[in-house]
Amino acid sequence: MGVPRVYCPCAVCEEARAVGGNRRLRSLLQIDGLDGTEEENTILIDCGPDWGRQMEAAGLRQTKRILITHAHFDHIGGLVEWADACRWTESRGQAYAPSEVIAEVLGRFPWLKGQIDFHELDAPRMFGDWEVSSWRVHHGKNGYAYAFRFEHKTTGRAFAYCSDSIGLTAEQKRPFEDLDLFILGTSFYHEPYPYETRSVYDVTEAMELLNELRPGRMILTHLSHDIDLRKDYELPQQMQFARTGMKVEI
Repeated sequence: MGVPRVYCPCAVCEEARAVGGNRRLRSLLQIDGLDGTEEENTILIDCGPDWGRQMEAAGLRQTKRILITHAHFDHIGGLVEWADACRWTESRGQAYAPSEVIAEVLGRFPWLKGQIDFHELDAPRMFGDWEVSSWRVHHGKNGYAYAFRFEHKTTGRAFAYCSDSIGLTAEQKRPFEDLDLFILGTSFYHEPYPYETRSVYDVTEAMELLNELRPGRMILTHLSHDIDLRKDYELPQQMQFARTGMKVEI
């Protein structure tokens, strides 16, 4: 839902309204510098209902390429607005996602094909010097999502993005090994609800993954109003919370 939640009077939501330190939009990653000319240089991961505000904040008037992790509304709710922007600018958007995600998206919004070309990302694909691969991950009671790994074919540097997951198997964890940067979704510091009702790792579980996978750096995104950025959670040195608009260099 982002922060603040409309209905919520908690201290984190009230601070987000009054000051903004905890104000958070739905998760989106902007990647620059992978390949091509300046016009072709930006790739987004996911296109939630805050897409327009996030584009304005980034100073972007259009983007041609978006990768999609899964078909939940907080990750695809902005596709209709993107398609409309493509219509008005007389351009075509290029969306990349695993085939089952594309089928779900077009099942709900079949008219998107009028302005957006959808490309299957079931096998690794090159974007400039970076190989991008995707694989299915558990999303708890919410079914499934996909993660993305980016690996530079010359330097070997690698980073991964996994916004929605819990209870990863050994096979699902394997592509997260040998990372310079791991971006992981965590909604709560310690989620108190029964495991079978949950859908995303919490921060304490992310610490266990950090110790197991040992990436150079881990950034936690997809944060709910349970996380108060004014607090010191004594995170490990390699771990930090994402902040709206933060920039990271690989």
